[in-house]
Amino acid sequence: MGATVCRAVLAASDLELVAAVDPGRAGEQLRNVLGGGTAGAAGVGDLEVAEDADALGRAGADVAVDFTVASAARGNLRWCAEHSVHAVVGTTGFSAEDVASFSELFGESCAANALIAANFSVGAALMMRCAELCAPYFEGIEIIELHHDRKLDAPSGTALRTAELMAAASGGPPPPIHSVRLPGLVANQEVILGDLAQTLTIRHDTIGRESFMPGVLLAIRGLASLP
Repeated sequence: MGATVCRAVLAASDLELVAAVDPGRAGEQLRNVLGGGTAGAAGVGDLEVAEDADALGRAGADVAVDFTVASAARGNLRWCAEHSVHAVVGTTGFSAEDVASFSELFGESCAANALIAANFSVGAALMMRCAELCAPYFEGIEIIELHHDRKLDAPSGTALRTAELMAAASGGPPPPIHSVRLPGLVANQEVILGDLAQTLTIRHDTIGRESFMPGVLLAIRGLASLP
């Protein structure tokens, strides 16, 4: 996801990529990480992948995009709040306590904003909204989320958010979530609603990580104007 975000920012004429952070690839030329034949890779010049978030400060970054894991993102978001860098966060696996802590970090006294989204795909957002609208009208609901085998958290943030929205809409408990982790998948979710002699299925399939980029770029461009 980090490499895909870098390519998307490089391809956007109104944005500038000033730093990339990955402790596992620190010191490497970013163009090599992205792939020499990749569109946009030549645009990074001699930019090296940095080891920690301090590189964002040295580069004068206005916005940081975090697609890591919860254990790393907690520290990254604290750094962003303390250094007045807006944070666009696609990392999942946060607890309710984590989110409350982030709300305090990016409170009224902070000059930066944070946006945490369970899913940056427009189609996934619409899938969640449709499921929320349908929830009050069906007696039974089950959620199946399917992701690649390298995804660490289960259930996914998208599934948890979908269940939360549907429970609030129906007034009932959150529906059960079933998680599948298999090679060959990217990110998929199916919501099955059942009632007397009928079922309704709402499904969203992500074919490639590029599907998340319009939402990420929208967040980067608009985050400073949000509360």
